[in-house]
Amino acid sequence: MNTYIPTQVVMAKRTMDIVLSLIGLALCLLLSPFIAAAIYISSPGPVLFRQMRIGHADKEKTEIFWMYKFRTMRLDAEAKTGAVWAKEKDPRVTTVGRFLRKTRLDELPQLYNVLRGDMSLIGPRPERPGFYQKLEHAIPYFAERTWGLKPGITGLAQVNQGYDRDIEDVRSKVGFDHAYALSLSGFMTWLRSDLSIIFRTVMVMVCGRGQ
Repeated sequence: MNTYIPTQVVMAKRTMDIVLSLIGLALCLLLSPFIAAAIYISSPGPVLFRQMRIGHADKEKTEIFWMYKFRTMRLDAEAKTGAVWAKEKDPRVTTVGRFLRKTRLDELPQLYNVLRGDMSLIGPRPERPGFYQKLEHAIPYFAERTWGLKPGITGLAQVNQGYDRDIEDVRSKVGFDHAYALSLSGFMTWLRSDLSIIFRTVMVMVCGRGQ
């Protein structure tokens, strides 16, 4: 059990996750045939992409789960390099993938992760195990980002900064992640924070400001 998030916030946050993820999945079902066709035409292969991520942590265990996305990169994107950060104008990203990333539509399948309870709508982004140990050694309090808190599809760091391209990006995000965790200490501070992040995320999607 976490010791800093009141029970009413935990319950309200989970209720919001379930309701909004169900609405989002209904929308996803309408868009999926068009997205799937576009992905396949631009780069034949699986429409969905799954990747192992680090999840919720407490004193007993740290969860690991499969996170789902619409595929935005070539099938051989990391065949030679292994796990690497994305970069601006990344040549591994397909033409359709670039549009999906800018509108954040590639993240829609993660609503299934939210419904399952692997993730929350809002929280720190879940990191890949291949990067985790390096980041934990390089950045103070990195591992505490998901202590007692589920990772999210979007979050305070994402609406302020975007995708990670190097350790310095992650270092900057850790401050945002801990600031968001502090907002969960009271019901109204949590509600104001989550509604603000949801609104800003929608604006990123509508305006195509994703990366």
